[in-house]
Amino acid sequence: MEFQSVLEFLRNKSIFVTGATGFLAKVMVEKILRVQPNVKKLYLLIRAEDEKVAMQRLNTDVIGKELFKVLKEKWGENFRSMISEKLVAVAGDISDELLVLKEYSKLREELYGQIDVIVNLAATTNFDERYDVALHVNTLGAKHVINFAKKCVKLKAFVHVSTAYVCGVREGLILETPYNMGETLNGKRGLQIEDELKLVDHTISNLRAERATQKSITLTIKDLGIERAQKYGWTNTYIFTKAMGEMLINDLKEDLPVVIIRPTIVSSTYKEPFPGWVEGVRTIDSLAVAYGKGKITCFLGDVKTLIDVIPADMVVNALLIAMVAHASQPSSYNIYHVSSSMRNPVLYGKLQEYGFHYFRANPWFNKDGQPVRVGKVTILNDMASFHRYMTLRYLIFLKGLEVVNTALCHYFDGMLFDLNRKIKYVMRLVDLYGPFLFFKGVFDDMNTEKLRRAAKENAIEADLFYFDPKSINWDDYFMNTHIPGVVRYVFK
Repeated sequence: MEFQSVLEFLRNKSIFVTGATGFLAKVMVEKILRVQPNVKKLYLLIRAEDEKVAMQRLNTDVIGKELFKVLKEKWGENFRSMISEKLVAVAGDISDELLVLKEYSKLREELYGQIDVIVNLAATTNFDERYDVALHVNTLGAKHVINFAKKCVKLKAFVHVSTAYVCGVREGLILETPYNMGETLNGKRGLQIEDELKLVDHTISNLRAERATQKSITLTIKDLGIERAQKYGWTNTYIFTKAMGEMLINDLKEDLPVVIIRPTIVSSTYKEPFPGWVEGVRTIDSLAVAYGKGKITCFLGDVKTLIDVIPADMVVNALLIAMVAHASQPSSYNIYHVSSSMRNPVLYGKLQEYGFHYFRANPWFNKDGQPVRVGKVTILNDMASFHRYMTLRYLIFLKGLEVVNTALCHYFDGMLFDLNRKIKYVMRLVDLYGPFLFFKGVFDDMNTEKLRRAAKENAIEADLFYFDPKSINWDDYFMNTHIPGVVRYVFK
């Protein structure tokens, strides 16, 4: 594997980025502008009904973020002119077959003639997404982008960001292998993407004919996604639709040079542009937020389970190195796990320790200005323990109602209804996320390790494009970078 400097490759290149307002996309855009200001153009596909709204979202949802403060300091009063020269907000939608809005046909033709690289980062990552939404974004979106790529006459590389968890819930070593069309995790036959789309449309049509409420339609279509995923061996709609997206790319790629990046749980930045920047509640951070605010009394999961975490800047660096490594290699198809469980694992039980020690020393202050005191929590090591725990708390609540004055019964009936609703919500979340709290797999990163070695052997800018998880001291990272970052950027 021989390839040139990443900085030289980026020079004078035009790059098309989907999902441009997402977490990883922003980290990548900032990185490219900071290290290679001589990039020609970054065309950012932004979901918007027109160019004006796209520009507004570019200003507020991308460059308006604190992530860009280092770049702003570097460019000073020239920052805005640099941004206007290098960034182009493209109004469109990944779920639209054309990607770019119909009225911008001239821009679309320009893109076909100018684009050197496409990076597809668009996705809905909600585990409990409506099945129709997830299909159109994660599955059909991949199809639309690969078809768009085949019309780009100068294209040197197509990079698609998936997720390592397209593997489903497995044990043992999980390899960097592709998905073929119709392949399932449990061997069940009959998976056809067109049939899934027809099923969704038919279900929604029937519900509307029955005058179902919008809330009922949403819940039914969410349940349908989980049901279809589990039928073929996946656990939730997100990873199922991402797997089908990979199938379409593999099936439609023809002679394009394709790179599939499969990150695990993406966490806050390790070093660049500064440590600890994060946006939104990532998978593991929901626990930190709830615990720090004193809202949970138990942790569900096997404390000996490996939690595979990788900082966002390492994912971006791996993506850029892989992009350059396989550029201009017709018909190549390469998959990379960007992960840590193989080379520098961290135990789920350590996350609980980090949370306890951090919030004991740095308590969260509630809306009344009072510090929230956290304590040790109950550890529930299996699903049966969790069900018993929830049942016991429910029974204790009901026992308390027996001594309530009759005049207050109506009030407490409302409380009971609210409690039932909350329990159902918690149980749904546990069904969605629980399997990953007992995950027994380890992600093989042999391809990624070969990429690291090749970058080193080719004297590529290793210090600038670092992505070796061995370099991470997890104790220091979580206590001094990640949790403080979550508190600063995520806590409300």
